[in-house]
Amino acid sequence: MTLPTTDTTVLYPAGALGSTGVVLHREELPDGRAAILLDVTAAHPVDAAWPDQPADRGTLTSGDAPDSPVALLDAVVAASDGSALFLGSDSPVKKGTEGWAFLVAHVVDGQSSLREGDTVTVAIDPEYRRALSAGHTACHLASLALNRTLADAWRKEVTTDAAGAPNFDALAIESSTIIPDGSIDVYRIGKSLRKRGFDPASLDDLEAIAARVDGTLEAWVATDAAASVESPHPVLTGRRAWVCDLPDGRVSIPCGGTHIGALDAFDAISVSFERDDADGAITVTMRTTSTPR
Repeated sequence: MTLPTTDTTVLYPAGALGSTGVVLHREELPDGRAAILLDVTAAHPVDAAWPDQPADRGTLTSGDAPDSPVALLDAVVAASDGSALFLGSDSPVKKGTEGWAFLVAHVVDGQSSLREGDTVTVAIDPEYRRALSAGHTACHLASLALNRTLADAWRKEVTTDAAGAPNFDALAIESSTIIPDGSIDVYRIGKSLRKRGFDPASLDDLEAIAARVDGTLEAWVATDAAASVESPHPVLTGRRAWVCDLPDGRVSIPCGGTHIGALDAFDAISVSFERDDADGAITVTMRTTSTPR
């Protein structure tokens, strides 16, 4: 069977924890594992372009496979031009490039008997998905609250976030990692950010900043606001956005991850900061922690 020529249909944006699909292709990998491509899946994969949220955990089960269920060891975005398959950062093109198919590669043990043509049920670990979804939602909220807190630190006009505040998060972010019930975001404040008009002195009292961010987060969580992922196109390359009805209005942030359905899932969200000064630049790490209700 040839490689798929159309993108994988994905169900995770709507919160699905299970799916049934057909194995379109099996690719043996150099490390002894195998990549299983399905026509439809509920598994959230890592996207090498912005690998902030880890892959789902779960199993793949086929009635025709004697070793089912098979553990899902990883899930990554793959690309194919119809003649070869490229996993993760090995892809030579950006996601969405015309003439290419973009697929969820389900990585399993190479000894598994899953094969092309099998009908496979994907079952996602619900607690791990919940924890990552909560962490991703908390990450967005914390970034918005941080932008609001630092709004007066800018001497020039810059791009704004979904809530209308100067977008420190987007302009200074170096890396973002979603973890169960939280996130770790690293910001770099160097010459380029100073030229844009940001005052580094605004970061001198990180405890005060944390207190202000926490105050905003507490007020938002208390609203139990609705939140969701808007996904008008069901394929992997479809544009998606996280939306939330905050007190000052609805915010919408482009996002390919998973999220919780409302802020009433949280008992609290809080942040802490660490600072490092090196080579003329400031690195600030924000750690966000959410507590489920």
